[in-house]
Amino acid sequence: MSLKDSVRDYWDKASCGEDLYLSSTSREGYREQAKARYRLEGEMIFPFAHFQESRGLEVLEVGVGLGADHQQFALAGARLTGIDITPRAVAHTQQRLKSLGLNSSLKEADAENLPFAAECFDLVYSWGVLHHSPDTQSAVNEVFRVLKWGGVARIMIYNKYSIVGLMLWLRYGLGSFRPWRSLKSIYAQYLESPGTKAYSLQEALIMFADFTHVEIKTPLGHGDLLTSEVGQRHRGFVLSLVRLLWPRWFIRTFLPQCGLAMLITAYK
Repeated sequence: MSLKDSVRDYWDKASCGEDLYLSSTSREGYREQAKARYRLEGEMIFPFAHFQESRGLEVLEVGVGLGADHQQFALAGARLTGIDITPRAVAHTQQRLKSLGLNSSLKEADAENLPFAAECFDLVYSWGVLHHSPDTQSAVNEVFRVLKWGGVARIMIYNKYSIVGLMLWLRYGLGSFRPWRSLKSIYAQYLESPGTKAYSLQEALIMFADFTHVEIKTPLGHGDLLTSEVGQRHRGFVLSLVRLLWPRWFIRTFLPQCGLAMLITAYK
């Protein structure tokens, strides 16, 4: 099985957050999922996505997941298109929008080979998706290709030098008596789907070098501060105990830009 097939299979078993926050595929179930999502990440997502500014724009979301952000673009009045590599995510988002009387052109597709003509979107948005693609650079190149000149990409990928990365190294490097293990191998094996990647600031700037202007922020999130479950692979008693003892004040004060989420705004 190829790495891409492994990634697809992983996310097709449960879209991101599904087993934690989605109680049913009813309108109420999706409403509660969105409430839980934005309670944890809303302070990052809303100022980054600028949903309300998308009215009348041609918007593509790459990796729709359970569709909460897609719903926000639809409510704002965007001319909306969405793709995901898994049929499960496409079905969830279709069901979600249907329950609210909202519309989008949704299809199963690969971020590395977007099925769209060049220069057809004003905005391409993707939250926590492209780092799962086996060839993230190709996915970024595709985002650039389908953007109109003057358009903007708002992309979240993972930050290599994050508090979450430190925690994973403490558990799977130092804690496994293998302190020499690289962050690259640890992210690939232990954070979400097989082959998951994280990037330094310099690596991200190189990936987005074709864009005219790039802005990057790495704020702390719920995973770094252990105010929630750390992904759908990491739960249990030890994590619950660590959560009680975690030095959040110290991290917020001295490491405010060591978050896992790398928020990239790139202008074409």
